[in-house]
Amino acid sequence: MKIITVCGSLKFTEEIMQITEKMTLQGNCMLGITYPTKSDLHAYSEAEKDMLGKMHKEKIKISDAILVVNVGNYIGTTTESEIAYAKALSKEIIYYTDIVE
Repeated sequence: MKIITVCGSLKFTEEIMQITEKMTLQGNCMLGITYPTKSDLHAYSEAEKDMLGKMHKEKIKISDAILVVNVGNYIGTTTESEIAYAKALSKEIIYYTDIVE
């Protein structure tokens, strides 16, 4: 069993939920994204956004790997920073587009 933190754009929420479920059923411990419940992402204060970002990096820190959900090979700037952080910690990087069905 691996502990894997999911990273990716919230544009791909449906794909993220599907692949997270699939990988969980394969015996992985998946640490997910905190999905916003506010319809407007600007409704979060800067302190809240900062806290959520720090918490996500803590998830990466305790993981064996990260899963980058890169639908259409899209990777945003936040996800790029998470990849760089994971690489700095020598974590395995798994790309959704590389997973064989």
